[in-house]
Amino acid sequence: MKLLQGIGIVLCLAVLCVLAVPSATADDWNRKTVITFSGPVEVPGVGQHSLPAGTYVFKILDSQSDRHIVQISNQDETKVLTVVLAIPNYRLKPTDKTVITFRERPAGEPEALRAWFYPGREWGEEFVYAKSRAIELAKETNEPVLATSLELDTAPVEALKTAPVEAVAPTGEPIEMAKVVEAPPVAAAEPTPAPAAEPTTVAAAAPLPQTASPLPLIGLIGLLMIGAGFAVSAFSKRAV
Repeated sequence: MKLLQGIGIVLCLAVLCVLAVPSATADDWNRKTVITFSGPVEVPGVGQHSLPAGTYVFKILDSQSDRHIVQISNQDETKVLTVVLAIPNYRLKPTDKTVITFRERPAGEPEALRAWFYPGREWGEEFVYAKSRAIELAKETNEPVLATSLELDTAPVEALKTAPVEAVAPTGEPIEMAKVVEAPPVAAAEPTPAPAAEPTTVAAAAPLPQTASPLPLIGLIGLLMIGAGFAVSAFSKRAV
């Protein structure tokens, strides 16, 4: 009888494990990353533009096809320091570690944040600066910088989603975005939805698109397993 009771307990524990699985992928979705800077860092965006040496939390606040909104918080995430507009940037060889790149600055000046690559991903985030500051950085580093004409010091965070973005050369002139953001090869580009097929008179069996969330199915399986556990436990008590 103890064996039957043990089976019931195992079934209940299995249900708890199944229901806990979805939360394990949350950090991968928003790419939450803890980053420690050994020196002061300049960052663009709405909010604080200078981060002293210390530990910070980076994560994706919003993700669209052609732009991402990155939130930078203090280490315990009790305060949002800045919210940055970023454009997806491509690299050929993803690494298993977080990669942060900077724009070289004159001696004594804090390094300016350029891009953030999450471990294992080919796509990273190329940060966008206010246009006046972008032109200054382009002149200092002699390389183009992504810029927006939006006044970041006074703009609401929501405005970042529709802010105009361009690339500026060291001369201050606008140039092609491709000179700053590397376009992915055709094979690595995100797939686009195929056009709807024309009606046909030939009947063919096709698998249903898997667009539904698996959570309802997991919940149903969990309920069945819980029921089975109680049934086994009740049967064991009667058999004593």
